[in-house]
Amino acid sequence: MKKIITLIALVFAVTISAQIQYEKGMEKAFEIWRAKKDVEAGQLFERISKAEKDKWLPLYYAAVIEISGSFGLKDEAKLIAKLNKAQAFLDTASSLSPENPEILTTQAFLNIAYMAFDGQKYGMTMSMKNNALYAKALKLAPNNPRVVMSKAEADMGAARFFGQPIAPFCKDVKKAVTLAKEEKITEKFYPNFMFNRAEGILKKCKKS
Repeated sequence: MKKIITLIALVFAVTISAQIQYEKGMEKAFEIWRAKKDVEAGQLFERISKAEKDKWLPLYYAAVIEISGSFGLKDEAKLIAKLNKAQAFLDTASSLSPENPEILTTQAFLNIAYMAFDGQKYGMTMSMKNNALYAKALKLAPNNPRVVMSKAEADMGAARFFGQPIAPFCKDVKKAVTLAKEEKITEKFYPNFMFNRAEGILKKCKKS
């Protein structure tokens, strides 16, 4: 009996120690990211994901950093290399957390990066994929503020591309802000709603 109790205590201690190391690593990665050292932050998130093979969040953030860094690239080969790397992160994250609306909207973000690079080449196929992704994400989590916001931004981007007003989608941004204020996040390091970005978009709405 004593051996069993000792073994349970040992397993518990190891689990707690691993969780502490994970949290320290994630906090360090966010600290580096806030310092605008995106490459280093992405590398640390990737290392954490290899050590914590059952957690989707490090992979999620590694993907977000790769996708964000692809905007503004002029070389298509470099763009594809970054987005392929991000895609691999998202694929693994999705295998760990299927039907995850955060991962679905990040997949849409990745597709938008292709469209931003060359709308003529990627616009049609990626917009169709994104329509399906947003529909699925909204079905899974209709009150997720990041999903609502991401869909609204995508709709606004399409409206601008076709020379149409963005005003019809401003209500969705307002809805996302309201949902974000009411949201209760319990999981540490879970994606946060970007209030500053939403406020910037609402200012453009008032001008439109």
